[in-house]
Amino acid sequence: MLLTVKDLSQELQVNSSTLYAWAKQGKIPCKRLHRLVRFERGEIDTWLASCPNGIPAPLPDICPDASRIDVDALIASAKREVYTPRHGETRPKSSLIRKGEQDGAV
Repeated sequence: MLLTVKDLSQELQVNSSTLYAWAKQGKIPCKRLHRLVRFERGEIDTWLASCPNGIPAPLPDICPDASRIDVDALIASAKREVYTPRHGETRPKSSLIRKGEQDGAV
């Protein structure tokens, strides 16, 4: 019998996001059917019996703040390239802007 994430999370009294994390980390036996995660009753019973200290905690994300710092620095750098320090006006990116004035057509 296959269990859904919702069924197993209610049975184990853990958050469904925890089950998804365990499945991604390979900490819990699961089956992937296309994009769905399912659990076999027999495999879950065996897995629970093999956990001497109870249900394991999910692994923490590796450097969750470091990726945010990199993204913030990237955004700040992009803003410095595009905005002028005067009034936040954008710089023209194309040389075709006001081309008529440069050619004397106006």
